[in-house]
Amino acid sequence: MEPVPFMIYHLVKSEDLNHHQTLYAGRGAEWVVEAGFVAAANLLPPANIVCVKIHGLEFSRPVRAGEIACFLSKIILAGRSRLVAFIKAGVGEQEVVRGFITFVNVDAQGHSKPHGIVISPLSEEDRVLNVEAQALH
Repeated sequence: MEPVPFMIYHLVKSEDLNHHQTLYAGRGAEWVVEAGFVAAANLLPPANIVCVKIHGLEFSRPVRAGEIACFLSKIILAGRSRLVAFIKAGVGEQEVVRGFITFVNVDAQGHSKPHGIVISPLSEEDRVLNVEAQALH
């Protein structure tokens, strides 16, 4: 299966701001997890998905009130029971945050279980992201 991208948009409002009047990192991280979850939920039942790790989330510039952030997510790596999503967000043409999130497929008791999904990156960009995701701990 080839990685399929999903997009989510968020308008940055006053309640999303920190004391510097820019996007609070916790709210940005919440939106990143949401975007990754949407990509994972395209492949697995949402009730079976658990977020277990946020890897290297890096903000490259502040986001201000009134700006619209576009979050692009896609599952870039599949293990036995895990899925790794790559997420990046931009405002206009400027990237503002990027990172990876690991989700695990679980049963009703919360134990990991195999999902049977195979991800085959076809583009050079997806191959590079796949290699980067494989190196995550």
